[in-house]
Amino acid sequence: MIRYLDSSNYGRSNLGWLNSRFHFSFAGYYNPDNIRFGALRVMNDDLVQPGTGFDTHPHKDMEIISYVVDGELTHKDSMGNEHSLSRGQVQYMSAGTGVYHSEYNHHDTDILRFLQIWILPDQANHAPNYGDFRFNWEARKNAWLPIASGDGDVNFPIQIHQDIHMYATEIDAGKSQSFIVNEGRQAYLVLIEGAAKVGDINMKMRDALEITEESITIEAEENAHFLIIEMKKDSTRD
Repeated sequence: MIRYLDSSNYGRSNLGWLNSRFHFSFAGYYNPDNIRFGALRVMNDDLVQPGTGFDTHPHKDMEIISYVVDGELTHKDSMGNEHSLSRGQVQYMSAGTGVYHSEYNHHDTDILRFLQIWILPDQANHAPNYGDFRFNWEARKNAWLPIASGDGDVNFPIQIHQDIHMYATEIDAGKSQSFIVNEGRQAYLVLIEGAAKVGDINMKMRDALEITEESITIEAEENAHFLIIEMKKDSTRD
């Protein structure tokens, strides 16, 4: 089964310094029929104005992944980490028993765009953890770049506390790429940039698909930058 999600229907928030699109219920956007997709609880597409950001705030019992699309993201946390990441790079934070952190765009003129992804952990009270990874952009050209997993697979540099597999890709215009979602599994596919078709579904920038136990083939109509999170099937949606 495939369900198309038109980005024009996402929740929205514009605070001036922060312009966000919410794939799921978040902050002032609440839809009781759109709380999460399996273990995926938050997928926010955030635009952060220059010289602004998220002041220090707490998190607990959540696996948080930030995927930088444009600009530079600077992270600082109570574990002593302070790092800046740019396009295509990824940071991970397991909030576990509790962490304080801030996220800023310190650039003078460039807007920061990043995907803020929250995944429910397999249990509460893990020890807090942080990591960041400076992936080579070319590693995702016309191939699925392994980013995060919860099963110890060494091909995925980020290991989180949940049964998921996260990949990114950029498919050249005119080329195609397939992905198999096996029995008992589901996946959330986001078109970050570009335009593409999946079967008879036309996807534009920021659109998404919920895919359950089905194989797909993506045909890029222009260079198409995707993120996909594959996970255990949520039986409550049957």
